[in-house]
Amino acid sequence: MSQSKEVARIGEELAAQYLKDRGYQILERNYRLRSGEIDVIAKEGRRIVFVEVKTRRTLKCGVPQAAVTLAKQKQISKIALSYLQANNLLDTPCRFDVVAIYLSSNKSTPTKFEHIQNAFEYVAEE
Repeated sequence: MSQSKEVARIGEELAAQYLKDRGYQILERNYRLRSGEIDVIAKEGRRIVFVEVKTRRTLKCGVPQAAVTLAKQKQISKIALSYLQANNLLDTPCRFDVVAIYLSSNKSTPTKFEHIQNAFEYVAEE
């Protein structure tokens, strides 16, 4: 496994545990369609929460959440809509969150979590 994939895997594991510890119910991890994936789909009360996890060991490439570009938001929105349709949940409230994780140099210890609720709105295809 490449180093960046390993960092991403560790980050997703930490994010899922972080959300569970805060009362979220994890519904799906790495929900995939041909067009991409959503890292974590969780439930908070009645609300479905689609979570993009970004993990960094250094800030050479900027803060983790900056990697959730408009194109990535469109991709996540499209996959989220498919998930809601497939599970007959179109009337269920939902939101899009980003969990940014900063890892120590040993790659396993988080030095900072940033949970950004309502990080972006649904972005429709033009």
